[in-house]
Amino acid sequence: MERSRTITWDDPMKGAKEAMQMDGIAYLKAMSDNKFPLPPLLHTLDFSVSIIEAGNVVFEFTPQEFHYNPIGTVHGGVITAILDSAMGCSVHSLLPAGKGYTTLELKVNFLKAITIKTGKLKTIAKVINLGGRTALVEAQLVDENNTVYAHAVSTCLILKF
Repeated sequence: MERSRTITWDDPMKGAKEAMQMDGIAYLKAMSDNKFPLPPLLHTLDFSVSIIEAGNVVFEFTPQEFHYNPIGTVHGGVITAILDSAMGCSVHSLLPAGKGYTTLELKVNFLKAITIKTGKLKTIAKVINLGGRTALVEAQLVDENNTVYAHAVSTCLILKF
């Protein structure tokens, strides 16, 4: 049986100019309050943000068929995307107005296979070091029992707008 899915999103550049004038946590909260559009990636992969606090932005998703790779488990790229999103936004939540970030380096350890039967998963991120030019951050992808399915470490470059 063929399946289909329709995805809609708003222009991700709406609010970009204003974002440069806001500190990171204020911008993230403004997106959460629908003052600015969410990134299209969240709609595409069906991710949601449940917590926005300084140093930890929690992303969640429930595995679905459209996340699968050819062998019937969630594709590593999906797992990497949610961990990278959580780590980047966690760094962004600590940045002052006029600064942003980009991922410089990313390492992911996939610890357990993820399928539809796994159920809802969430990220837990921790900014280990926030320097003037780079940040070191880590995150885990866990289920409702805090079983770790993947662990990632990232270095982010701090940008000036």
